[in-house]
Amino acid sequence: MSDPSTRPPLTREEFIDWVRREGESRYHDHHRYHHLMHDGKLTRLQLQQWVLNRYYYQTRVPIKDALILAKSEDPAFRRMWIRRIRDHDGDAAGEGGLELWLRLAEGVGLDREEVASCRSVLPGVRFACDGYVHLIRERSLLEAVASSLTEFFSPDLMTRRVLAWERHYPWIDKDTLDYFRTRPPRARQDSLEAIDFVTARATTYELQERCVAALIRKTEILWHLLDSLYTAYVEPGWGPGGARA
Repeated sequence: MSDPSTRPPLTREEFIDWVRREGESRYHDHHRYHHLMHDGKLTRLQLQQWVLNRYYYQTRVPIKDALILAKSEDPAFRRMWIRRIRDHDGDAAGEGGLELWLRLAEGVGLDREEVASCRSVLPGVRFACDGYVHLIRERSLLEAVASSLTEFFSPDLMTRRVLAWERHYPWIDKDTLDYFRTRPPRARQDSLEAIDFVTARATTYELQERCVAALIRKTEILWHLLDSLYTAYVEPGWGPGGARA
């Protein structure tokens, strides 16, 4: 195996292609839980538990973004990146992506306060999401930003999700799907800003490789979250309230 430190860096186009190949092949839209969701084969409980457990991931996102902000000495970068925290937390109570997710929880029949408390989150989901925060805390600014490049692939997934939920789960209050409807254009903007940052600063092959590794680790975290849900609520279904509980 060649030493990464001796290899010339890929061109911007080659590097972006590498990022896309790895991200697309490993993204969690390929997971069985998502296939069941989009085919209309999840039970009410299984869909509710995805919403409840995924909320814990949503709460980790502004925390990891705050850690990324703290790593940067560049005011221009911080002005750009702080928008992500505002997107999730809002500028006032009752605003932002976390609020929209709680409305989604209500729309699928969950108790808002129970979801917000995060006390019912599966241990495996908590472990995966906390691992994401740990990843950001321990890696360099460049690698931390690179891990966010899963946003390349989220707009299409969220668009498909809205269509699938409207078609297969008519019992859901469609007015509460606003998080999925509003997020794609923001995710596209975020991913373009992130890839510009990463490609400009990953000036060696070794740094490029580290960025791809950070992205892969992020996809593994998302995958582990769904593995935990599948085990608890699909097969073997030993989770709280599951078929074999």
